[in-house]
Amino acid sequence: MFILSKLMSAITQPVFWLALWWGAALCLLSGSARWMRPALRMLWAGWVVLGLLGFEALPQALLRPLENRYPVPTLASLQRHVGVIVLGGAIQHPGSYQAHAQVPLGEAAERMTLPVGLMRQQPQWHLVFLGGEGRLLPTGVSEAELARTFYEAQGLDSGRMTLEGGSRTTRENARQLAALMGARCQEPWLLVTSAWHMPRAVPEFEAVGCRVTPYPVDFRTGNHTPWTEYSLARSLALWQTALHEWLGGWVYGVTR
Repeated sequence: MFILSKLMSAITQPVFWLALWWGAALCLLSGSARWMRPALRMLWAGWVVLGLLGFEALPQALLRPLENRYPVPTLASLQRHVGVIVLGGAIQHPGSYQAHAQVPLGEAAERMTLPVGLMRQQPQWHLVFLGGEGRLLPTGVSEAELARTFYEAQGLDSGRMTLEGGSRTTRENARQLAALMGARCQEPWLLVTSAWHMPRAVPEFEAVGCRVTPYPVDFRTGNHTPWTEYSLARSLALWQTALHEWLGGWVYGVTR
């Protein structure tokens, strides 16, 4: 599953398919003269598609139903929980930590920061962080190690934390939690991860018998997106996130 998830990260990038398309066009150009016109049409078509991919309304329309699947819990409902489960994915490459001794949070920083406030509001809670190294070439530093540094810097007592650094995928997160917590997994826990990732995460934790209440964070969409919102770099990242989650949700569903 880990290797499959890495492959999905490649094939869900629109630029990956555009590169293959343009590569095929260039191969045709290097052939006989009769293929020159179709090859040029392919090159121009790829250029047009690349331009259209920059409209953020399109990928956000794919992300919105994922993000709206689960509501944010009310403050009153938090009292019945025993703690918060935090999924990794918000910490960037540990190389910058090794160089500068600062934990590098990425665009999904709310996965890390929101639990700090919750733990301060609920002094009886326990925090469980799940995250190893999600890279094909490991660096030797897990997300759990950096999470410990981050949370201790925020003033959280290490005695109120359990950090698991062996899981690399959402499915491994759930299975490692069930093995780590045992019967405690059936107590009511908050599950914190990105809103667009929650529809794939919740069924995995429920499948191993864990009782979780979704607390979605790191929203990428609003109620609507005007067509005037255009950014090729940002939109391509949204496309990859949306396609990865829809495809990943389907794969997890048929293999569960």
